[in-house]
Amino acid sequence: MKRLILVTSPPACGKTYISKQLSKTLKHVVYLDKDTLITLSKQIFQVAGEPYDRSSEFFEKNIRDFEYETIVALALEALDYDDIVLINAPFTEEIRDMNYINNLKAKLKEKNARLVVVWVETSIEVCRQRMIARNSDRDTWKLTHWDEYIADCDFRIPTSLDDPKVIDDLLIFKNSSEQEYEESLTNIVDILEQE
Repeated sequence: MKRLILVTSPPACGKTYISKQLSKTLKHVVYLDKDTLITLSKQIFQVAGEPYDRSSEFFEKNIRDFEYETIVALALEALDYDDIVLINAPFTEEIRDMNYINNLKAKLKEKNARLVVVWVETSIEVCRQRMIARNSDRDTWKLTHWDEYIADCDFRIPTSLDDPKVIDDLLIFKNSSEQEYEESLTNIVDILEQE
């Protein structure tokens, strides 16, 4: 059966690195990164005469949901051509919205595919250090307003996605240390390679 894998977590937990490693290790994978759409989003800010701020009300109202719609549409289309599509994106709201998840599962069922969520679990302090180290303009507001930003982040594992009868619907990728990373990569690849 085909799979759509969502690698999700709050920002700076290590999604991109983990997503790329999983994509390289597994077979027949189409890798999609929502950050690829940032170029288009920056253009929307510019044309609208708005300052570039991915934490702004303008972004939330006019860009955010469309980025997700676009990346999921690309993924659904790619499932017509390969066995696994992996999306690297936070899905911060969507992952806790069971209506969204159930609608996505229904679309996947039409393609004889199932949903796998890989939740990247990383300590908040490790995330802050990674954000500082990557030195990206998308993090400027977050780091400047850290307490306000982190108060809105939900680091809890989205346990509502877990069906105890399904081995790979929710997989936890622990990523606060190199050892955790190595163990999680091995375990998760073993699970995903089972049929």
